[in-house]
Amino acid sequence: MDRNDHILVVDDDPDIRNLLAEYLGAQGLHAACAADGRQMRASLVASPVHLIVLDLMLPGEDGLALLRWLRDSEWAHIPVLMLTARGDDVDRIIGLELGADDYLPKPFVPRELVARIRAVLRRARALPTETAATDEAPCLAFGAWRLDTVGRNLLDAQGSMTPLSGAEYALLRFLLRHPQRVVSRDQLLAQLAGREAEAFDRSIDLRVSRLRRRLGDDAREPAYIKTVRNEGYVFCMEVKRCEHGGQP
Repeated sequence: MDRNDHILVVDDDPDIRNLLAEYLGAQGLHAACAADGRQMRASLVASPVHLIVLDLMLPGEDGLALLRWLRDSEWAHIPVLMLTARGDDVDRIIGLELGADDYLPKPFVPRELVARIRAVLRRARALPTETAATDEAPCLAFGAWRLDTVGRNLLDAQGSMTPLSGAEYALLRFLLRHPQRVVSRDQLLAQLAGREAEAFDRSIDLRVSRLRRRLGDDAREPAYIKTVRNEGYVFCMEVKRCEHGGQP
């Protein structure tokens, strides 16, 4: 975790905002705060944000609505750690399905929050580092799609862009590295889920489901990601390198 990391805390409770801003600042982080969706959007426009701590229970637009908006916006790549006062698995399922990178129930110890932030940022940065080290192409083509590995966007045949969340990009990038091979859920959990796997081992299935929707893949007759019963998943398409934004 870098001292230049900017963390945006979105919570309607001023005591929690002030506590987290003070604690994160003491850890050498730059922390900004927002009380609602309007302030969150203003903060995103005003300065770079490397991770958002987003409360589920907000007045007006709740955390899930804001997460849904975020994952369809130009800021889709920003990791999100959700805070929830609820213990119901349904909230965690929906949050993970919408693209949350981790979650933490209230009440929590600030030290644990910082540990979770470190883990999420570490996972988010692992893929670009690996890409640079292996000298991969800036664009990968498969079926009717191309993946821009620089901007981390999905492009269709007409060049229209579909932003991907950090979780969606990480999953797709891993599958593209291992095309036409079965990868187990355990492998995916180990590579992508981090601490999340300890508490919620269905997160990978939820991410696969969301990525299939992005690709327009029918789970009953998938063209891209097939489920291999009792084993895991296989990415069916051939993957080719192409120039940035170009054809293979």
